Amino acid sequence: MTADFQPILLGTDFNCYGMARSFYDAYGVKSISYGIVPMAPTRYTRFAEVRIVPGFDKDPVFIETMRQLAKQLDPNKKYLLLSCGDGYTELISEHLDELKKSFACPYVDHDLFHALGTKETFYQMADKYGLPYPKTKIITKEEVEAGVEKIELPFDFPIALKPSNSIEWLGIDFPGRKKAFVLDKREQMDKLLKEIYQAGYKSDFIAQDFIPGDDSNMRVVNAYVDSNHHVRMICLGHPLLEDPSPVAVGNYMVILPESDQQIYDTIVKFLEEINYVGFADFDLKYDHRDGQYKVFEINLRQGRSSYYCTLNGYNLAKYVADDVIYHKPKDDTDYADGHMLWMNGPTKVFYKYAKENKYKERAKKLLEAGQWGTTAFDKRDTLKQRLLMHYAFWIINKNYKKYFVQR
Repeated sequence: MTADFQPILLGTDFNCYGMARSFYDAYGVKSISYGIVPMAPTRYTRFAEVRIVPGFDKDPVFIETMRQLAKQLDPNKKYLLLSCGDGYTELISEHLDELKKSFACPYVDHDLFHALGTKETFYQMADKYGLPYPKTKIITKEEVEAGVEKIELPFDFPIALKPSNSIEWLGIDFPGRKKAFVLDKREQMDKLLKEIYQAGYKSDFIAQDFIPGDDSNMRVVNAYVDSNHHVRMICLGHPLLEDPSPVAVGNYMVILPESDQQIYDTIVKFLEEINYVGFADFDLKYDHRDGQYKVFEINLRQGRSSYYCTLNGYNLAKYVADDVIYHKPKDDTDYADGHMLWMNGPTKVFYKYAKENKYKERAKKLLEAGQWGTTAFDKRDTLKQRLLMHYAFWIINKNYKKYFVQR
């Protein structure tokens, strides 16, 4: 099969590998991937040609590289530009008008990006459009510098503490840094907030009421919204286990396929009312105290684990290509209802660490029936790539032994 378009993926990580594999699955096409460093998930793959450009994750290198690439494009071919990371999504939104002259770019404009791009501004949109989210306290740098002991929380401990600006947070480093924190005591919060701002972080931080329950209370939703702001596909996943390691905390390790029309209707209504465009990824958690699913955040791209959609028969690459490359009309919405378990770690990690409940039993049955798969392993890929992924899975096993805490 020869595709009449070329996917260009921004990033070299696990998300990129999943999208490259989706394009290869649907069209037999090898993607081109741009990034700042080689990363294990795409290092030896045959699904993508990886091009490393130091400084590509920031301007002016980003836009200068894209301008040079635009000059080299085949006028008889279409080029589809997709972000596989938050920073690249922001760069695309900043240069959207210019990039659209050379590439198909299914992304929101800069104004909507900024209305959704931090947790703080997203919660303002959630209030406006009726999306439930956990009780939240916004903490500013000025409040911390004026004295953390003066900060009052409208809820009790334990709490979740997370950066409002996840893009800025990527550049912050200090001992004990994590993607997000769960804290049991006030003293922990006070100490941590001081360390965070001393490390150079400037944006707001978010304290949230911690919704009780283990990882099986989480849900993840990936959707594709077309150029006419219509949701073409929405796919619900039920995570049963998350990565416990500090640098990857919250990344999903096991996702059970699920369908819930109430969740689907809520998310579809929100995306269409705000005139969204492109992929969107939501994290939610079920709150047993009031029977509601609370939204934590939206990622303005497909999720890191989004290959679970393709695995279950809803190929992400096909939805975006049908829209912006082939311009195929679609008036209905595909509400996913799959039957394949998605795994991102050794099965023994799942058996040992996932909480015993009815969902785990369903997942076990899918494993026993051979109805499961991963993003990481594809027999069509190179031996080197598969060996490297086996090593990565071995590291995951070590991380659970070191970091896992059941809540």
